[in-house]
Amino acid sequence: MITDPLFYAVAIPAIVLIGISKGGFGGVLGGTAVPLMALAVSPRQAASIVLPLLCLTDLFGVRVYFGKWDAAILRTLIPGALAGVALGALSFGWLDESAVRLLIGAMSLLFVLSRWLMREAPPGAAPPSALAGACMAAVSGFTSFVAHAGGPPVMMYLLPRRLDKVRFLATINVFFLITNAVKLLPYAWLGQFTLPNLLASLTLAPLVPFGVWLGVWLQKRVGTVWFFRLAQGGLFLTGLQLMYQGASGR
Repeated sequence: MITDPLFYAVAIPAIVLIGISKGGFGGVLGGTAVPLMALAVSPRQAASIVLPLLCLTDLFGVRVYFGKWDAAILRTLIPGALAGVALGALSFGWLDESAVRLLIGAMSLLFVLSRWLMREAPPGAAPPSALAGACMAAVSGFTSFVAHAGGPPVMMYLLPRRLDKVRFLATINVFFLITNAVKLLPYAWLGQFTLPNLLASLTLAPLVPFGVWLGVWLQKRVGTVWFFRLAQGGLFLTGLQLMYQGASGR
């Protein structure tokens, strides 16, 4: 059991933020949990504690938006995500996590900046192809396994598709429900779920429904235009955070 007060001082707001992000803003800020917890424990231990909580948060998110997802998009994304998770599991232990964070952070910043600096595509423009979706999902599954940073790649595919905010949230919640659930087996096989880690996850679990409820409450009070502006802003901040982590080796 983890008894360090510093751990809970950073873990409690981190888990509430995951819930808010998953419940109302597509999970874009959920990647902040591991860096915050890494102030008190090792990054690998933080990732192991966070994964069961991510799965629980996904369950609550899917329940809130049940049946409102885009099944066709999910059929495109899920096979790629599974392939990415498998690659992440096979490369566990020798992959440079800092380089992965730096790359995904740079991709996120370039994507958001391109949408801010260039004119939006006209309403009749073709959405990203299924091949692009499968590729971005594979990147998402891989970076999700390695660094719990799967949000940016899949958002780069979903944001240009102009889904309404509820369908967007429902789709991304189901995507990560499946992706994170699949990660449980290789994490267990790699010995990441020690008793202290699981007890820490269990202690923090009651914060999950509160965070999701708060995220849903906020989402209902934000108009569609501002919702996607906030999602892009969150993606930009996540990109900055990942680049900082990658450059500093944290």
